[in-house]
Amino acid sequence: MDPKQPLMLLPGLLCDDALWQYQLSALAEFAAPRVADLTGADSIAGLAAQLLDSAPPRFSLAGLSMGGYVALEIMRQAPDRVLRLALIDTQARDDTLEVRRRRKGLIALAGRGRFKGVTPRLLPQLLHPDHLDGPLAGIVMEMAERIGQDGFVRQQQAILGRIDSRPSLAAIAVPTLVLCGEADSLTPPALAAEMADAIPDASLVIVPQAGHLVPLEQPEVVNRAMIDWLCDSL
Repeated sequence: MDPKQPLMLLPGLLCDDALWQYQLSALAEFAAPRVADLTGADSIAGLAAQLLDSAPPRFSLAGLSMGGYVALEIMRQAPDRVLRLALIDTQARDDTLEVRRRRKGLIALAGRGRFKGVTPRLLPQLLHPDHLDGPLAGIVMEMAERIGQDGFVRQQQAILGRIDSRPSLAAIAVPTLVLCGEADSLTPPALAAEMADAIPDASLVIVPQAGHLVPLEQPEVVNRAMIDWLCDSL
């Protein structure tokens, strides 16, 4: 593989470049990684179209959580442009009615000026218990502050409007890595296994001592898995 093959990294809700900080350095020998901005549209299809407008002609693609939703949409819009796919702490399903209700409530609160970003109370949903009292908590809260209220609302609206991607998984025809933290409560390992089972050329990696933000929580494990994936012959 060309060591400078483009690699697009797609962050999750209320996340930015800092989510991928360890991968940006570790993967530079094997690819040319670049983090996408997923704050500029209020639909998954719109975010995918924006990325495709600015991305190289062909690239490898990795998305976490909301970034995974955008990655799956890219696989529908322009599958011929993607060389390989990584779906990290994400799912192919759309929201349950309860989760949709919760998202709409958060959008309403933000519209009334009550956006609080990621508070300490929310951190257990994102990080493994072993990481709650360390530096990762600050990184997560600072990312949310940088995305801000307007970005949060657009992202939540985009997530609310996404479709169920399960029917399109069987059409994915590139080497695919499905990776999930073993303690991810938002998109648990069972949903990762569901995707890996449905994608023809997929491998599944479950990462110990990690929650929903595994690139930050277990960077060495993630880096090794992604290097193997990047070096997989096409």
